[in-house]
Amino acid sequence: MNRQSPADTFSAKLRAILVLTGIFAINFLSRIILAPLLPALEADLNISHGQAGSLFFMISLGYFVTLAASGFVSARLNHRRTIMLSAATLGLAMIAVSLSSSLGATRIALIMVGLAAGLYLPSGMATLTAVVSQKNWGKAVAIHELAPNLGLVLAPVLTELVMSRLPWRALPAILGCLSLAGTVVFAVVARGADFPGQAPKPSVIRELAGLPSFWIMMVLFSLGIGASLGIYAMLPLFLLTQHGLERGWANALVALSRVTGLFMALLAGWAADRIGLERAMKYVLLTTGVATILLGMLPQPWLIPAVFLQPALAVCFFPAAFAALSRISRPETRNVAVSLAIPLAFLLGGGALPTAVGYMGEAGLFDLGIALSGGTLVLGAFLVRFIHFTRETEN
Repeated sequence: MNRQSPADTFSAKLRAILVLTGIFAINFLSRIILAPLLPALEADLNISHGQAGSLFFMISLGYFVTLAASGFVSARLNHRRTIMLSAATLGLAMIAVSLSSSLGATRIALIMVGLAAGLYLPSGMATLTAVVSQKNWGKAVAIHELAPNLGLVLAPVLTELVMSRLPWRALPAILGCLSLAGTVVFAVVARGADFPGQAPKPSVIRELAGLPSFWIMMVLFSLGIGASLGIYAMLPLFLLTQHGLERGWANALVALSRVTGLFMALLAGWAADRIGLERAMKYVLLTTGVATILLGMLPQPWLIPAVFLQPALAVCFFPAAFAALSRISRPETRNVAVSLAIPLAFLLGGGALPTAVGYMGEAGLFDLGIALSGGTLVLGAFLVRFIHFTRETEN
């Protein structure tokens, strides 16, 4: 039996995992901070619910473009420099958001945010799966997924803290400065990402496009992102307008409801390693779908338990899903699989869904829009059985 050297153990790789998680946390927080800011932003820019929801589509549009093209960038710069470029340009874009004074300017700045943020994920995931043994991918991805879950908790909390003293524009400016600082920290501390990515060459794209599992994973990621980010984006506005909650109480509920995600993501990574990726994804999609339907349809006071249950289940999708996406193709094309599957998934789940829910909210159908999103998750659970993984010798 082969023994791992001390340098190859999971604990020895923990520092690299945590550095990547920190960069990812700032990246993610910058993309979702708009959600708790929407009521203040609507009033400041004098825009409707639908226009407010469309701002998430602007972020998703930029994210779609660079996430799809990130393989070309990492092939030239290597993954380490690509991660640094993403963090630095994201910092500048967030500062631009804080300076925007009209709907048009805000939309342009948010497209820049998406463009900058989209460069990170394929390089981040390629680095993560390169430095950690395959048998520990579930745990490594679960730690990495603490970043978005922490961001979902911090966004409403930071909003209330900052807006108690400063205008909403101060928050994107602060995040921009943090992203610039994170670039410096990553440049000094991070190692292990000095290898190039695989550009999405026509032969690689044809290879992935010929895999039914690739298309299934794209659909499932659309549903998973919609259940997590899409619902989160509109939830504060839903609680304010549909149920009459005060802004501070709505943001407090949204923040507290995401605390369990920090633990559930770790539990989900452990469970995925134990019960298998297919069963983990199927169970999560089914239960999250039911919880999302309840979130849309339950009246008060039953609404509050649903606000807590839905995100606790939704975050469990990603540790198993990212590990599954890394196993449907050859190791050499993993970053391309991520860079092709996630853009459209994010555009649909993180952009189109909140926009659609926002316009349904204008028509007085906020609750129905959320419930329909849950129905698609239940249907998506039946697709999991058709996924096929490649066989690979574990490190």
